[in-house]
Amino acid sequence: MNKKFWKSGDPFVWLTGVALMFSLLMIAGLLYLIAAKGLGFFWPANLAEIQLKDGSKVLGEITGHEKVKGYDAADDEPLIERTQLKIGNRDLYGLDFRWVDDDQIQNISYPKYAVALERREWGNMYGFIKEITDSGNAVCRGNEECWPVLETQIPKYQKIADEIKSIEKGVIGGINAQIENLRLDIRGLEMKGGDNREEILKIQAKINEEEEKYKEQEAVLSSLYTEFNKEKIVMAAADGREKEMPVGNIVRAYRPNGMSWFQKAFLYTSKVWEFISAEPREANTEGGVFPAIFGTVLMVLIMSVVVLPFGVVAALYLREYAKQGVLVRTVRICVNNLAGVPSIVFGVFAVGFFIYGMGSTIDSIFFREALPNPTYGTGGILWASLTLALLTVPVVIVATEEGLAAVPKEIRDGSLALGATKFETTWKIVIPSAMPAILTGLILAIARATGEVAPLMITGVVKLAPQLPIDSYFPYMHLERKFMHLGFHIYDVGFQSPNVEAAKPMVYTTALLLILIVVVLNLTAIIIRNRLRKKYTTSAV
Repeated sequence: MNKKFWKSGDPFVWLTGVALMFSLLMIAGLLYLIAAKGLGFFWPANLAEIQLKDGSKVLGEITGHEKVKGYDAADDEPLIERTQLKIGNRDLYGLDFRWVDDDQIQNISYPKYAVALERREWGNMYGFIKEITDSGNAVCRGNEECWPVLETQIPKYQKIADEIKSIEKGVIGGINAQIENLRLDIRGLEMKGGDNREEILKIQAKINEEEEKYKEQEAVLSSLYTEFNKEKIVMAAADGREKEMPVGNIVRAYRPNGMSWFQKAFLYTSKVWEFISAEPREANTEGGVFPAIFGTVLMVLIMSVVVLPFGVVAALYLREYAKQGVLVRTVRICVNNLAGVPSIVFGVFAVGFFIYGMGSTIDSIFFREALPNPTYGTGGILWASLTLALLTVPVVIVATEEGLAAVPKEIRDGSLALGATKFETTWKIVIPSAMPAILTGLILAIARATGEVAPLMITGVVKLAPQLPIDSYFPYMHLERKFMHLGFHIYDVGFQSPNVEAAKPMVYTTALLLILIVVVLNLTAIIIRNRLRKKYTTSAV
């Protein structure tokens, strides 16, 4: 009986089923953990005012509760319970979070007028409005009187902030770029030699014009900053300490204890949108991650454009044209082993080959006037993309070879018998038939490239990129620029931030976003693969 049972193969079927079940459970558990920790970050939690037995008060969001061993407690003493609050007001307290022992709590209330302010600097502020002043004169006093004024003024100052940003990054950035280009033109003429004084004087005149424009924009900026800091708000913390700050420093204000569920849902949506579409603030622990999303997607697209033709051509040669023998088998083994090389090794190779080799050569030929400042001889999105292309090309080669090997010999013979050449048979019959396998290799390459971080850390990724690789200035796509990446953003916020507790939710939300981007990129490739499969299958028939 037992012998028949083992020979039947049923235990193996159960074993594979259990292995699959555990794999799915682990994936589901990971996604649940990330989603639960990340998605809840944007929900506007109520502000609890805790009255302690020593008479002091604490105001903040309740973010955790745990049982711990008391300080200097004996081994047999029971654990004490304590509650974690996000108290904000970093400029007043020097920290964002505080633990309160439950046995020290006398009373917990949720004041209706407690205000949460999201600021451009110093993180959140929790407290009560004392007054708003305009050029030193009181505009209003108290929570009830000042709340409508504050709600009206925040959009006005947001427009001023947007205008300042537009001038600093747009207009002044463009003027600086133009001045730099003109200076490089002068340097180029000087290096060229000869009598170029007239041309240099013309260029210098253009530089003077640009500098005049710069001064005009500086005056506009000065006026805007004066307006931006005109009105001040005085906030009172729960312990009575006061803080005065410009109203323009406030990004968002809300009173969560008085909000309905729908009002909170609307606010939650706006905060999620800000996270996706805005630039980061506060050393990447606040605001959005749009530059990181843009950098990640652009890098993967450039990598895909490079790795797909390169991998397919290499696989075609190995399978269709190369004489099968020891050498080809050795090359295949090397390609397969290349997929197992640690990614940081590719990064080190890229620094030597792409950046110091190709980049320095490009600089010496096309950007001589900019030297010794490197243009392509330093890390950038192009070199990072090529590094990932090199990293993932074995995946595409192996998948393509598998696809080419699966094309029936009868189809090739039929094509050749009808008078087609070897190239025509390969181009019009073999490659379309292998297209699903080719795109499967590309999908695997995208999945791996999107999550890689180690080689990027030495080939172009940075904590904060002042400019995107694409803008409105010629040549519009600046592949030499450094860029932000979601994977590196997670590492930076989670392990390099001085305020780990405040950065923790950002780690989960960014990780969730990175997973969603990987899923979207893969789904896009799968849809394209299915469409091409249908198209080429029909045309091949």
